[in-house]
Amino acid sequence: MSEVKTARTYNQNHVPREYTPGRRRVSIYVAWSYPAEAGRNPAELDNRFSTMTEVRRVAWPAYEDPKWSDPSRFQQGIAGSLELFFLAWVPFQQFVEEITGHAVPVYQRIDQAGFRAPLDERVLADTDILFVFGLDHTITGQEAGAEEVEALRAFLGREDARLVLGPHHDVGASDDLSVREVEYRHHGDPLVPRQQRFAGYVRGLMQGLGIPVENRYGLRPAVQAPNRIAPFSAIRDADTKGWLDGVTNFNFHQHLPHYAVTGDEPDVIRVLARQPVDTSRPHPFTEAGNTEFNMFLWMPPSGERAGDVLLADSTIFSSLFGGDESLRNFWRNLVTKQ
Repeated sequence: MSEVKTARTYNQNHVPREYTPGRRRVSIYVAWSYPAEAGRNPAELDNRFSTMTEVRRVAWPAYEDPKWSDPSRFQQGIAGSLELFFLAWVPFQQFVEEITGHAVPVYQRIDQAGFRAPLDERVLADTDILFVFGLDHTITGQEAGAEEVEALRAFLGREDARLVLGPHHDVGASDDLSVREVEYRHHGDPLVPRQQRFAGYVRGLMQGLGIPVENRYGLRPAVQAPNRIAPFSAIRDADTKGWLDGVTNFNFHQHLPHYAVTGDEPDVIRVLARQPVDTSRPHPFTEAGNTEFNMFLWMPPSGERAGDVLLADSTIFSSLFGGDESLRNFWRNLVTKQ
């Protein structure tokens, strides 16, 4: 990827991108309230992001360079760990910009300064491919309004439209504390609390749009080497558009959601990739006899919906969790397949 030669900017309105035939305009929408997430009480054990201090302690010495550890240069509370997300999305943004020729804006439902950006024409008018990252803790109450669902429905009426939903994990849904402990021991990440429920906003969108999927659990994928995820099981006969051409694996993350298909109608939504789960660590999902979880799904156009709907966890687009040529092929396919 080319070196960035311009200064970083913030606190300005998006400049609309002109339509370019054959080159899709990609936007990212982070469905959180930044103030609600950053303002969570660190004394609360559950349903919050880690502070930067906690990240440094657990990942020591990875973040001991002054650019991370000096409180005069980098925030040490929850806000610091949120900034890691933004930094980790930059390689994906740069990669897409090089392919499409269009910059990739990142919108937040409520940003650092309290400005609210609902999903409406201000976001959708110059967007052909929309990524919605469901990283909002449900406790913060982010809900998709009826007008937003209708705006997305109209967006998906365009033949060139594509919607990629990334609801994150749902850890500790059970009221049984012993079950929460089993889930925690399964994924093995000390930075994730016993209960961390994400993606209330995306769940609302899916319900409103009739997408029969629910994000469940936080499952540790099987690995073929330390921190290298095992290849997924691809259902390539169902992948008639070639989303997984040249793709054998995503990137390793300790707690990935299972995208459970909740509808009964055949071929409405296609499971294209199932990820082997680490069966050496007990979990209710594997105790029920499952050895793989749904990781990548496709809802082909149907009826008045001319656009594609895809589901892939937001961590797949983050450099925090590594990447290789297979992952870059996946990124390329999502933004170039016609």
